[in-house]
Amino acid sequence: MSLYGDKQVPANEAPTVQVKAISFADVPATGPSGGGATPAGPAGTAPDNRTPRRRTRQALIAGGAAAVVLATIGVTTAYAYSGEVPRGTVVLGVDVGGKSRTEAAEALRADLTRRAQTLDAPVTVRIGEKTAQIKPADVGLAVDVDATVAASLKAEANPLSRLFGSREVEPVVTVDAERLDTELRKVAGELGPEMTVPRVTFTGTTPTAVYPKPGKGLNPEQSAQAVRTGWLSGEPVTIPVVDVQPATSTEEVDRLIAQLATPAVAAPVTVETDKGKLTISPAAIAKSLVLAGDKYGQITPRVDEKKLRAAISGQLAKVEVAPKDATYSVQGGKLHPVTSKSGRQVDTAALSRDLLAVLPNGVGREVKGTLKAVQPKVTDDELPTLGIKEKVSSFTTYFTGGLSHPRSHNIRLAAEEVDGALVKSGETFSLNNHTGPRGYAEGYRDAAVISDGKLVPGVGGGISQFTTTLFNATYYAGLEDVQHKPHSYYFSSYPSVIESTIIYPTLDFKFRNDTPHGLIIDTAVTNNSITVSIWSTKVYDSVTTQWSPRRSITRPETVYLEPGPSCIATNGIDGFTQDAWRIFRKDGKEIRREKFTWRYEAEPRYRCEKKPN
Repeated sequence: MSLYGDKQVPANEAPTVQVKAISFADVPATGPSGGGATPAGPAGTAPDNRTPRRRTRQALIAGGAAAVVLATIGVTTAYAYSGEVPRGTVVLGVDVGGKSRTEAAEALRADLTRRAQTLDAPVTVRIGEKTAQIKPADVGLAVDVDATVAASLKAEANPLSRLFGSREVEPVVTVDAERLDTELRKVAGELGPEMTVPRVTFTGTTPTAVYPKPGKGLNPEQSAQAVRTGWLSGEPVTIPVVDVQPATSTEEVDRLIAQLATPAVAAPVTVETDKGKLTISPAAIAKSLVLAGDKYGQITPRVDEKKLRAAISGQLAKVEVAPKDATYSVQGGKLHPVTSKSGRQVDTAALSRDLLAVLPNGVGREVKGTLKAVQPKVTDDELPTLGIKEKVSSFTTYFTGGLSHPRSHNIRLAAEEVDGALVKSGETFSLNNHTGPRGYAEGYRDAAVISDGKLVPGVGGGISQFTTTLFNATYYAGLEDVQHKPHSYYFSSYPSVIESTIIYPTLDFKFRNDTPHGLIIDTAVTNNSITVSIWSTKVYDSVTTQWSPRRSITRPETVYLEPGPSCIATNGIDGFTQDAWRIFRKDGKEIRREKFTWRYEAEPRYRCEKKPN
């Protein structure tokens, strides 16, 4: 049935042409005088006494009739076969019969354009008891015009069917099965017991199996077929809920443990490079070997390159030379260019593939490590084009105890790692990504940190002060705040609301350089202070802060803790909520303001003593 409501005539009800058979014997023949008929002979043929002239006339009449019939058939055939698309062909209510391939495609596209609003409307889908709407554009749902026209070219051989018949050709509908599956899973929720995806995990160097279990879910291709079939009907499309069987069996998981996981961590692997040998320990192998099933339950063993590089970072440091970007150093309040240098790194992508190949082996656990040249991200020629020419902002915080104190030591170490960092226009800077882990192996020491609501010794204590200093430098430079989180408790040494804590790797500080110029971060540490400055090209005349009064103030309670070296006493701090507006000015007037709000909890008065009776 046509979507436009045109009536479709079934093939067996189409009009037919009846042609009466003509016998030349029935044509009256006249004698020489034009009189009566000449009787037929016994066999229905003319008597032997017919003259040649009479026989010639009959032949002419017969030939003329035959010519008329043949001419009629020829005209009919020519009409029926005119154009590439058979006559009577209708697609989505559009008559494309008798047209060339190009004309048919143009006609169909014109109609689809006319109905674009309807075709772009969300499609209602039903998954179990849930109903949702899917936008065609989000899943690549469309009519393939060229494929539809190609399908319409398959014509019947009978020219009369072409001439008098009518047929509806279904459009060819396309949809991206993977994108559709992703959208459907967002709304499907629980359709029954979920499939248990098989995997092999490591506790230390001991492999542990998670066995597969079937469940209820969606099959991407079946879902796509349902949408292709039902989209243009205008009715809700029912998505089939099917039994989902994991692609990997229990027996295959056991075989994977026996043949790969167990021998993989049985012994170290030696890596031979041009600069010396490296050792990949069983623990490093366990951290980087991935034996997890995908969403279909298929396990494809692989060595994760990033995890491998992190696990053997100490070994890699023996043979690698990191590249150095061109940057500026600040000396005497002026910028001085620093030349870039290329580096050499182990090709860990190739190493990951080669390592996987030898892990099942009990012997011959050696692979070749290739050192490849690594170019700096910023070259000497590029540096002058970045637009770094002046100090845009600067912020200072203070500490006590001198640089020998563990907390001050950690601040100085982080500052040295960030000093000279260059951030191009449009790039996002992550403090965690830039410094990497901040543990004992990297030289950080124990100092006070907040854990479970109280101050306790922890490695890397003091980095929050550096983070707050860096955050304020970027804040007053007018740069885009991407991620930061103030402390749970307020510390008077920091500006309220506009300060930030950090925890590696779960809690980060990030900002984006949303200016048209590059920037560098300059850090300077004294015996009692840390200063961070941003050098770039000024975009704003000024960036200032306006605070609201504190509200919803709460008082601290007294908490008694077990005395000991891990207990740190405090005097308690009021809790409160406050707003801070970042105000941007340019050309002498305010152009916008940005609001920050934070709620500080009341820090208890911790007492390192037993609670009195």
